[in-house]
Amino acid sequence: MANLVNLESVSKSYGVKPLLDKVSLGIAQGQRIGVVGLNGGGKTTLLEVLSGLSEPDSGRVSHLRDVRMAVVTQRTELPVGSTVGDVVLQRYGAEHEWAADARVRSIVDGLGITAIGLDTATANLSGGERRRVALAAALTGELDLVVLDEPTNHLDVEGVRWLADHLLGRRISVVVVTHDRWFLDTVASVTWEVANGRVEQYEGGYADWIFARAERARLAASAEEKRQNLARKELAWLRRGPQARSSKPRYRVEAAEALISDVPPLRDSVELMAFAKRRLGKTVLELEDATISVGERTLLDHVTWRIGPGDRIGLVGVNGSGKTTVLKLLGGDLGPETGRRIEGKTVALAHLRQELDDLPGDLRVLQAIEQIAGRVAFGKQEMTASQLGEKLGFPAARQWTPVGDLSGGERRRLQLCRLLMAEPNVLLLDEPTNDLDIDTLQQLEDLLDGWPGTMVVVSHDRYLVERVCDATYALFGDGRVRHLPGGIEEYLQRRASMKDAAPRRGAATADKAEAKRGAAEIRAAQKELGRLERKLDQLATREEKLHTALAEAATDPERLIELNTELKAVLAEKDEIEGRWLETSEALE
Repeated sequence: MANLVNLESVSKSYGVKPLLDKVSLGIAQGQRIGVVGLNGGGKTTLLEVLSGLSEPDSGRVSHLRDVRMAVVTQRTELPVGSTVGDVVLQRYGAEHEWAADARVRSIVDGLGITAIGLDTATANLSGGERRRVALAAALTGELDLVVLDEPTNHLDVEGVRWLADHLLGRRISVVVVTHDRWFLDTVASVTWEVANGRVEQYEGGYADWIFARAERARLAASAEEKRQNLARKELAWLRRGPQARSSKPRYRVEAAEALISDVPPLRDSVELMAFAKRRLGKTVLELEDATISVGERTLLDHVTWRIGPGDRIGLVGVNGSGKTTVLKLLGGDLGPETGRRIEGKTVALAHLRQELDDLPGDLRVLQAIEQIAGRVAFGKQEMTASQLGEKLGFPAARQWTPVGDLSGGERRRLQLCRLLMAEPNVLLLDEPTNDLDIDTLQQLEDLLDGWPGTMVVVSHDRYLVERVCDATYALFGDGRVRHLPGGIEEYLQRRASMKDAAPRRGAATADKAEAKRGAAEIRAAQKELGRLERKLDQLATREEKLHTALAEAATDPERLIELNTELKAVLAEKDEIEGRWLETSEALE
């Protein structure tokens, strides 16, 4: 069977730097390819060349005749003067045409397009919302191949999982550049590593790629060098984690276990905790009876939360749930509306925000790091400013680049370097993985493994949270901060349960209502709630049948008009009943 896309001896350079050097490869039908490599190494260039957005300097790119392909890059533009609905649903006419398609409804809900609003002008969207709209528009089409550049950057943990499930269920070819290791391991059946103008191919996803890198290091290095190899340490974590990560042939499992048999634990939690208590004492950060709101939404409602020495916390929630605001409250940038924030006397706090702090543009990278300190200690590990810069993606030659010439991603890495050089004992990290490639992520995680302090991390990168954090807390929109012993998997299960249960609630508030009115009035309200819920179930069933009938009557215009009129009546009645249900349930509270 012919490949969908073929590259034959393709070369592409920018300036004097060759990003692709006589690369030959192909994309087969149904193949799911994850593309990895250092920032600036040529990943995006490879995507643009194979998709036809950019012409190669030499070589040949050929596409199978009539191949249906969608491309979503980081530079995707939306039509001027359009609305979200115009872009996402451009292939459809009337509302019932897309509403009757379960796949399109899933895309609209799964990527949060409903929350953005179909009538919203695209000119008013944030950068993250524009990327989600472009991604939704691409996925609604009938496709043979989809090419995606960092599609998870503006999705929360739930959205990343939805996208992975969607791509697996579509059975189409996928080429995706991503630094989200959970997504890569879940989706990719083949991994391409772009480095030094070449593209190396590996069977399997992230775990298999890490195994191959570790195996190369084993063959090339001495025993002591192997112990210090980051790829082997990452592999050790993968193998010691949930068994879902290790669904590999037995010979691969045995080889991996032999390779990591002498790798020490990722971190000594007991030792780090003891060290943190000596540095921090008993009190670190505490919220007592704290309330904070944004507009009319209450994010925290009289919450008491105590974060102790050595706590390593991952904070998760859907986009817009208030994670960044809670970090600002913990960091002291915002004050609570009620209650108080308590900070320990010995706390030295550092907050990595999503916004870029001002950096000294007149200095060079190394000078900007040394401006904070010349050396830094991470537990037992000590390093110079230059060594820290190299770990976080600034090789020796790049350390003499003027700060004013850095890209946005490099400026963020420099911001992180300067924060760590100050030797804080409390770290608040808001999406620290943005703009970091996988190698730099591994270096950051290695640093945080031995970091003896308190840490709160907000991230959509599931691997990062599971790797560096010991506890997971979640914001579900109910004004509480909830501890999840089962981690991110428990969070996803709870979110799924909440969606399935909505809008069934209200009947369990009888105790509160009895203090306000008589038992007879309560029983009457509960009876009315039950009647309204049964009516909603009937209307939902009728709505589903009408959608099916509309799809079947696609070639009968008169029947379509009749069914569409009936559907509008059902939806109007459903809205009215839902309004009455809300009024009745609120009266019981």
